Amino acid sequence: MLSKRIISCLDVRDGKLAKSVKFVDTKDIGDPIETAKKYYDEGIDELVFYDITASSDKRAIMIDVVSNVASQIFIPFSVGGGLRSVEDCMKVRMAGAEKVNLNTAAVSNPELIRETSLTLGAQAVVLSMDVLRVEKSDSIPSGFEIVTHGGRTHTGIDAVEWACKGESLGAGELVINSIDADGTKDGFDIPLTRTIAESVTIPVIASGGGGKPEHLYEVLTQGKADAALVASILHYGEYTIKGLKKYLSEKGLSIRMTW
Repeated sequence: MLSKRIISCLDVRDGKLAKSVKFVDTKDIGDPIETAKKYYDEGIDELVFYDITASSDKRAIMIDVVSNVASQIFIPFSVGGGLRSVEDCMKVRMAGAEKVNLNTAAVSNPELIRETSLTLGAQAVVLSMDVLRVEKSDSIPSGFEIVTHGGRTHTGIDAVEWACKGESLGAGELVINSIDADGTKDGFDIPLTRTIAESVTIPVIASGGGGKPEHLYEVLTQGKADAALVASILHYGEYTIKGLKKYLSEKGLSIRMTW
């Protein structure tokens, strides 16, 4: 049985660690490099670095921050935000990231997924999906819509269809960001995560809403996620990585223990 993973998300704005609620009301809360090192020392399985305004500001990702984070940790590390070409992705890999997260640019140019997968390998390509609940319609039959530019732009694309297309184009993993649950700490969107997990064969990472250990257990079991991404509950010191892993292990899940 493959171990379930706990992944921490580091949202970075202007070089500082930031956190928002439902993708708005963003506040600076610390230093991403210090935080990455701290979580690595405490036993996090993976880290995700998002330059949250690179796409909306139409600028390149901050390579210096990527390089500094990569120099502090020795676990899988993925990076997203402002990656618009294979060349951009290669720069991130050269800076020390193991994986690249494609989001807005992949929606605009789906072939970017295929091209990056062929260049770097599917295992290095993560399709990150920002999803909003909407009324079901002919174009969005699941009731889950893909949005881009940090949740600012509606696309009219059904999230389940996009997940399947992303897999067919060569993505090796999916991150499902629920905007409705983001930063609320009220729990992951279980129906969203489960629907997509049941529609693809590649690993699914649930993101948005984790507020307590029970939420992680729910999304890793009922939601059929392969990994749970957390931010607020670690950033604000409400729970520790060791405590989360101990809880999940005692509930019978296969968890990588690092102590």
